[in-house]
Amino acid sequence: MTSTIYSSNKKARFDYEVLETYIAGVKLYGHEVKSVKKGSASLRGAFVIIRGGEPYLTNVTIPPYQERNLTPNYDPQRTRKLLLNKKEVQEIEDKLQAKGLTLVPLRLYNNRGLIKVEIGLMRGKKKYDKRETIKKREAERKIIRSLKS
Repeated sequence: MTSTIYSSNKKARFDYEVLETYIAGVKLYGHEVKSVKKGSASLRGAFVIIRGGEPYLTNVTIPPYQERNLTPNYDPQRTRKLLLNKKEVQEIEDKLQAKGLTLVPLRLYNNRGLIKVEIGLMRGKKKYDKRETIKKREAERKIIRSLKS
């Protein structure tokens, strides 16, 4: 079975340098799963925090699947627990002690019927690094355009 990408965080790859990636399960309600599969989840501005030895996904917006069939007090931006091994969580915590590192979700996707999130251990890019990324992208576009014509 192929994996389907439901949402990706393109801005994170532009703003941060990806050092390492991890795959985690996400603890969701049933109607949230349907909403994610519909493609309405947004990872913009999302990040991962570790509290009490457990990772949590914050600022991910998952709107309700059906507005009328909504449970009262539903918060589309609630904090959701990530499912990782204790060994992985400890490894991530140790690496986060380094200055300037953060955990950012990169994409939400389907893996054998389960919704997974790919999180990246990231370091912020400097302004000149971002300019370099833009220059590379423009050069690639020019090459593709010249090959087409």
